[in-house]
Amino acid sequence: MNETSAADAGLDADPILKRSLEGHVLTLTLNRPQAGNSLSLDMIAALQAALDESADDAQVHVLVIEGMGDRVFCAGHDLREVLSKNSPAFSKEMASRCSRMMQSIVAHPRPVIAKVRGVATAAGLQIVASADLAYAARSARFATPGVNIGLWCLTPMVALGRAVSRKHAMQMLLSGRLFDAEHAFRIGLVNEIADDERLDEAVAAAAAEIADKSPFTVALGKQGFYRQLDMSLPDAYEYAGELVVRNMLAEDAAEGIGAFVEKRKPVWRGR
Repeated sequence: MNETSAADAGLDADPILKRSLEGHVLTLTLNRPQAGNSLSLDMIAALQAALDESADDAQVHVLVIEGMGDRVFCAGHDLREVLSKNSPAFSKEMASRCSRMMQSIVAHPRPVIAKVRGVATAAGLQIVASADLAYAARSARFATPGVNIGLWCLTPMVALGRAVSRKHAMQMLLSGRLFDAEHAFRIGLVNEIADDERLDEAVAAAAAEIADKSPFTVALGKQGFYRQLDMSLPDAYEYAGELVVRNMLAEDAAEGIGAFVEKRKPVWRGR
């Protein structure tokens, strides 16, 4: 897959979103280090396009989202753009497009891993909270700092409040201060912490482990996991029972069981 960006007009311009496919792992790199890898409307559009396109790409089994450089994963929305274009119409468009993109991370058929170096704030933290898994460098920091400048982190709170407990979410939202990676791990915002120099290795190992599984089974399981969370306990079990039937009738299930019995590596068909 070539490195592209929906927002770049010049052929020679460095894309604001870099794409790199290695094996079955697609890495999306936010490439605006001079602007804190912030989410301008162009960046949101580029991410949305990449998510939409990869959802139908059989070669992609796992996505990794990272920021360019070691200082900032993503600083949230581009405040310079906000100031220059601020209006009710712009605010509504920005919130709507960003919310759709975040929901596309959750709804994506492939697992999405946030790889966090440096600071993840506001909508940058929202990406982390929306991802299925998150790995952080030991030096990483996390915040919802909007309250410090008179802006409650309204859309980030939606993802954050679903990723951690209410009291921990409110602590971040009310204080606006930076929390270290150990705190993020304790409250369940990130899955693992790695020494800075070993973060690439840790994420690559996690992505490879998942990419080796049946893409059909993983997609069915991811969708089922999020859907059942909003159901009552009886409805969740009924829904899970329906998924059991679909899963057991899949070609990959037959292949996986056969491979286990025959003590060989399965050859997934993705269906």
